[in-house]
Amino acid sequence: MAVFFLVSLLASAVGAVCGIGGGVIIKPVLDLLHLESVQAVSFLSGCTVLSMSCYSVGRAMLAGEKRVSLAAGTPLAVGAAAGGLLGSQVFAAVKGLFANPNGVGAVQAGCLAVVTAGTLAYTVCKSRIKTRRVESKWACVGIGLALGCVSSFLGIGGGPINLVVLYFFFSMETKTAAANSLYIIFFSQLANLLATVVSGAVPAFQPVTLVLMAAGGIGGGILGRSLNKRMDNHAVDVLFIGLMAVIIGISILNSVRYAVG
Repeated sequence: MAVFFLVSLLASAVGAVCGIGGGVIIKPVLDLLHLESVQAVSFLSGCTVLSMSCYSVGRAMLAGEKRVSLAAGTPLAVGAAAGGLLGSQVFAAVKGLFANPNGVGAVQAGCLAVVTAGTLAYTVCKSRIKTRRVESKWACVGIGLALGCVSSFLGIGGGPINLVVLYFFFSMETKTAAANSLYIIFFSQLANLLATVVSGAVPAFQPVTLVLMAAGGIGGGILGRSLNKRMDNHAVDVLFIGLMAVIIGISILNSVRYAVG
């Protein structure tokens, strides 16, 4: 059981620093360790990310921090919440295509590897890419919808794709994008959790596992906020790039293992 807490704590700490929520680390690592089913890992990862983002966003607002752009962040969050509901339906549909539950795990891991690789490539080259400043509320909702759908399907809460979108479409710097990403993640994960509970689709797992992972998520949020204040944008970028490289490797390994398992 200690493994669940430690993975959640460390992943959430790094996730809070980089604004990726931690699910993009928790999901592939727990899949690799094979301690729970694919469905249970997705659900537990989402709950952990929700607890971390709830603490991080709430603490930032109580502290009067102004990094979150409500003009863009709120419609993005609304779209992400709706996208989270759509993503859970897509996951259920893909799951139904495979007699072996490992099939959907292989698809998830493969898609995560591709998404993470694209994110890494953009991050490395972002200084040479011209960014935009989207102002239309409906465009923000549409972008949020796509983010929420992809993140929910992959079971990663929000992940690195949020940062790329915030960099490119809204010209945000690294730490500002991280704060807005966590704001979006909170709403998308809350909607996804409520939909899962209401539909009776909660997978089987030991309740103590959820408690430990949620505690790790909150603890990681506390640790991550402290680290974030001590790091500049360059240090956050370096941490993010190194993390993406590791996640790509784990995701490829998981995809192959599920495919042949």
